[in-house]
Amino acid sequence: MIKKLIVIIASIFMTSISIAQVSKASNNTSAEAKKMLDDVTMKFKNYKTVEAAFTLTIENSAGKNLGNKKGIVTMKGLKYKIKLTGQEMYSDGSNIWTYDQSANEVTVNKYDPSSNSITPQKLFTNFYDKDFSYKKNGLVKIGSKSMNELELTPLDKSKSFSKILIYIDNGTINTTKVFEKNGNRYTYSIGNMKTNTPVPDASFVFDAKSHPNVEVVDLR
Repeated sequence: MIKKLIVIIASIFMTSISIAQVSKASNNTSAEAKKMLDDVTMKFKNYKTVEAAFTLTIENSAGKNLGNKKGIVTMKGLKYKIKLTGQEMYSDGSNIWTYDQSANEVTVNKYDPSSNSITPQKLFTNFYDKDFSYKKNGLVKIGSKSMNELELTPLDKSKSFSKILIYIDNGTINTTKVFEKNGNRYTYSIGNMKTNTPVPDASFVFDAKSHPNVEVVDLR
């Protein structure tokens, strides 16, 4: 479950996931969408660190709420940390630790930049130019705000999701909704974001000493 949540979280934040062909902007709506996504990417690249609180809402195809999760994602260069209730993931750019609190177990993997694994940084930088076609749907109302809705469709039809809707407010991604082929929907909303605040590198390494009797499964 945590790996799926990581993908959803990463898709919000927006170098390369695969060698899919770039989807060229063929009309005004896709050209406008690309411009907005480029602006979001450029803004992100200027941040030394990013920390954001988020809420993840899971719904079935009928719109029934299946649950909510709150968490925090922190990024610094290639390093990242994601914390959810009972679940944590750390990466120092070389290794990835996935911690399951209920089992008190942490799995350690080697980070492979050439693989198709998804990290927040990969999806925070022009991923849309390699794996998606995209278009601007126009302004929609989210709460009390009017935001631009962008629709991304994966070029790889074997993906588990059929589309992603991204809502941009003042040049920043505010909300993202992922539509899975099984009908489930995952809506991610940013509550608070901090940028360029000092974050020590040690924060991105799982500390086994602070988790007594943790079982370590080292797959490196």
